[in-house]
Amino acid sequence: MTDEAGRGLDSKAQPSEMQPSETLGRYRLLERIAVGGMAEVYKAKSFGVEGFEKLLVIKRIVPELARHEQFVGMFVQEAKLAVQLSHNNIVQVFDLGRIDGEDGTASYFIAMEYVPGHDLQTLLEHLRKNKKPAPVGLCSFVAMEVAKALDHAHRRAGADGKALGIVHRDISPQNILLSFEGDVKVTDFGIAKA
Repeated sequence: MTDEAGRGLDSKAQPSEMQPSETLGRYRLLERIAVGGMAEVYKAKSFGVEGFEKLLVIKRIVPELARHEQFVGMFVQEAKLAVQLSHNNIVQVFDLGRIDGEDGTASYFIAMEYVPGHDLQTLLEHLRKNKKPAPVGLCSFVAMEVAKALDHAHRRAGADGKALGIVHRDISPQNILLSFEGDVKVTDFGIAKA
């Protein structure tokens, strides 16, 4: 099962009950586009002064995991790693936020680039369903673009000039986004290692 943007959904997760136009800080959640075992992903808008607005994605820890310090630490680490990666083939991270709930729990979220399109998994499933091979040119192009993203992550150095040693550890078709404009972007550095 996929969302309208073509991203795969995980039916085992327990999503939160999103209220229409729910806000997290300066972000308004528009619709849930994916649910995984650890986080929910929403299409959202950021609002600023003078009518400024930007369409983006909010990735929020599912409520039952937001109480676990170890998981929150991993989520924060994902944001800290990903924000250091600025490359055309990597989904950009803009912000890490925290909203304190009335019940005393915190809701952590990451604001990131919205990529209108489909993930590679959806394309491969469509081709398989229609008994068509993946075009060699497309496969080569996607592989080359993903390699560029990974090369950037692997070579990324910190302020001290030393390599950060970032390794994605989950390059899979659902973590490769194909935009309607022909861009290939790697996402979900959630289990990346540095």
